[in-house]
Amino acid sequence: MNDLDLTISLLELMRRIGAALFAGILVGWEREWRKKPAGLRTHMLVSLGSATFTIVAFEIHDAIASDSPNVDPLRIVEGLVGGIGFLGAGTILQDRDRVRGITTAANIWLTGAVGVCCGLGLYVLAGVTIAGAVLTVAVLGFFTHSSRGDEEPSADSTSEREAE
Repeated sequence: MNDLDLTISLLELMRRIGAALFAGILVGWEREWRKKPAGLRTHMLVSLGSATFTIVAFEIHDAIASDSPNVDPLRIVEGLVGGIGFLGAGTILQDRDRVRGITTAANIWLTGAVGVCCGLGLYVLAGVTIAGAVLTVAVLGFFTHSSRGDEEPSADSTSEREAE
């Protein structure tokens, strides 16, 4: 294959990657704050990886589309959705009468979508999605747990229960 020349400028590339990292911070901070297994670094890496794969997919498409009309960059995005879903599924735990980690799994999945947005340069869509995620997880999560009178157990509380 020929050496690929980026069709986007270095500045735009840095903007997209920077936006993906920042998106990961914004979406992952709440999980970190609640001491969940998939916290800030995980969300940053998922968003960064999604943006990178998206950029690569479209750069490959631009480089070889004239040679092969069957090249479809959306296949990589499609693969990201499944792969990130698999990663998120690893955070779900069933504990006797309770299932935990579903919010973290959904957060990881959403972070992947935001990374794809950043990779495509869709900053407004990424920003609106981040705002919705922070509202849902942090603000509504606070009201949900306080209205039930319980606190969401931290990762440490599970090991304490098992030790009893």
